[in-house]
Amino acid sequence: MHIETPKKSIGKSSEDVYNFLSDLKNFEQLMPDSIDKFEILDEDTFLFALKGMPQIVLKRKEQVPFDRIVLGAASDKLPFTLSAYITPLGANESEVLLSFEGTFNAMMAMMIKNPITNFMGTLSENLGKV
Repeated sequence: MHIETPKKSIGKSSEDVYNFLSDLKNFEQLMPDSIDKFEILDEDTFLFALKGMPQIVLKRKEQVPFDRIVLGAASDKLPFTLSAYITPLGANESEVLLSFEGTFNAMMAMMIKNPITNFMGTLSENLGKV
């Protein structure tokens, strides 16, 4: 399953956006209002839970300075990645595209498509406000 957010213009340099996303504790600011739990487990891993949903543990998988950050599921039960692609537009402006890639059976994909799409939209919107 592949889900992408529309590109979001941000009034910060690609370096600033990259540095913000590299600090995993900043993801708490991007979470939806329905966040129930957020906890940093180590420098590369955090967990979060939204009300009524199971906890999700994300681990940093890849970083390319000022270009992209890739987080992935810490568990192999539900393999997926959440990537942020950063494109510089100028000295104080950049564009961010969030991408979700996951391998799920048809039933699971049908159940999670809308919640994941909404979650990513919220992350993107909140990133534009930070």
